[in-house]
Amino acid sequence: MNENVTAPLRARAEIDLAALKANVRSLRAHAPGAAFMAVVKADAYGHGMLPVARAAQEAGAEWIGTATPEEALELRAAGITGRILCWLWVPGGPWREGIEAGLDMAVSGMWALREVTEAARESGRTARIQLKADTGLGRNGCLPADWPELVGQALKAQEDGLVTVTGLWSHFACADEPGHPSIAAQLASFREMVSYAQAQGVTPEVRHIANSPGTLTLPETHFDLVRPGIAMYGISPSPELGTPADFGLRPVMTLKANLALVKHAPGGLGVSYGHHYVTPGATTLGLVPLGYADGIPRHASGTGPVLIAGKRRTVAGRVAMDQFVVDLGGDEPAAGDEAVLFGPGDAGEPTAEDWAAASGTIAYEIVTRIGSRVPRVYVDSGAADGA
Repeated sequence: MNENVTAPLRARAEIDLAALKANVRSLRAHAPGAAFMAVVKADAYGHGMLPVARAAQEAGAEWIGTATPEEALELRAAGITGRILCWLWVPGGPWREGIEAGLDMAVSGMWALREVTEAARESGRTARIQLKADTGLGRNGCLPADWPELVGQALKAQEDGLVTVTGLWSHFACADEPGHPSIAAQLASFREMVSYAQAQGVTPEVRHIANSPGTLTLPETHFDLVRPGIAMYGISPSPELGTPADFGLRPVMTLKANLALVKHAPGGLGVSYGHHYVTPGATTLGLVPLGYADGIPRHASGTGPVLIAGKRRTVAGRVAMDQFVVDLGGDEPAAGDEAVLFGPGDAGEPTAEDWAAASGTIAYEIVTRIGSRVPRVYVDSGAADGA
């Protein structure tokens, strides 16, 4: 990933760090009584993990969140200080390395507690662990029936000096669906599981369950810490909840490419694999040098929107591995002119949400899937960067 690129590029994802910092501040204002965790898993949702983590900390994030321990260890190796929580562990994971790096490590079941306590014993250091409760997502985390055993054994390991239980936490299944009955049910379950653990003697530094929609719309879920993910990148967690602007957020990524070719084409010309698009008459075609190898959804064939020469166009035919074609309708931009696939929308360009709608997916996937062949170019627009 490139922090600064000066040579002409086939394509680039411009990452507006001023917008990211402004989003962090805006989200913090939604939960003024809670600490803030900047979630940077999956290469910061495709935006670049290390630059985003640094910018988020500059904007006031007290915690950093990753999925895998490898991500967290990479941040530590790059000099990121402060609290880092990583939660997606498998048997045989790098527990000792995590302990020595001072990570907070999620424990969702007895196998994980056994492994982390053994690693602590071997290293001679105390592990920082957070117990994760499955309050109804049915994914990672400890179910209520198994919670007493996990809490009890964690407290015993704490008494032995092997671990410190620093947090109790969970994750919502449907917080992006306003009024969904599971929200209240999960919140009640979380409160019960937290109360049980505290009654047994757990004194966590942080209790947390609020993701992006929880942070934005459910103040009763804020507890001690909020964990915004997609919202930090200026994307609404759900169109039903509101647009980014409704929440004071600005999209951080703008995806651009330079046209590789513009040519005149006769009517009746089949375009791209399978000839699912045939030119209706004499026209001009533009070649955009991005494809599904770069993360452009093949499902957007025939539907994906692009801004070229001031007009919105649509992918003509199938998205191929490295490129796709746009029918320019007789307009004649030059090879090398800019095509904007998505961005904030200020200049009429599509947004990541537009691409999600065209692909039958969510905007999370659109930004996260942009691949490593696309350099990240870090800019500081100054947009809403008030601190």
